[in-house]
Amino acid sequence: MADEEKDTEEVAEEEPKKKSPIILVVVLVLIGLVLAGGISFFITTKMMADTATEQVNEHHDPGKFIKLGDAKDGIMVNVGGQKAGKFLKAGIVLEMNPGKKANMTEEGALLPEAETKILDTTMQILRSAKLDEFDATRQDELKKKIKDELNNKLGPGSVYDVYITSFLLQ
Repeated sequence: MADEEKDTEEVAEEEPKKKSPIILVVVLVLIGLVLAGGISFFITTKMMADTATEQVNEHHDPGKFIKLGDAKDGIMVNVGGQKAGKFLKAGIVLEMNPGKKANMTEEGALLPEAETKILDTTMQILRSAKLDEFDATRQDELKKKIKDELNNKLGPGSVYDVYITSFLLQ
């Protein structure tokens, strides 16, 4: 009987010792899960906030479409330098910000000063471009370059987008 009491006392002493490492492991796992969840939440909200601001900035009121150059032919320019002997005939349409009153009249027509700046800048970009820049795979780069330069000349947000409706290089 005395031996049984000693055995039950030893078992009673061993159980709390066994429970404390199990509880410690469970607590550490829970803390790790909470930290991982918090970090994931922070990263996700940071990325979602960045994409949300980009989408808001892209939204704008409908623009006024202006075709550059001749109404039928568009723009004709010598490209690739004088010795290249290549000509570009392109139809370029700009989507202009109708809210920029410094560039447009009440009726939606370009002011003469803005039209001159637009044609000069566009022709300068097209003339200075090398022949390989007119490749179809690089057309988006050309449109972005025209848009950025025009916004630098006319003021930020003046040109929403650039569209190339026809493109003939001879």
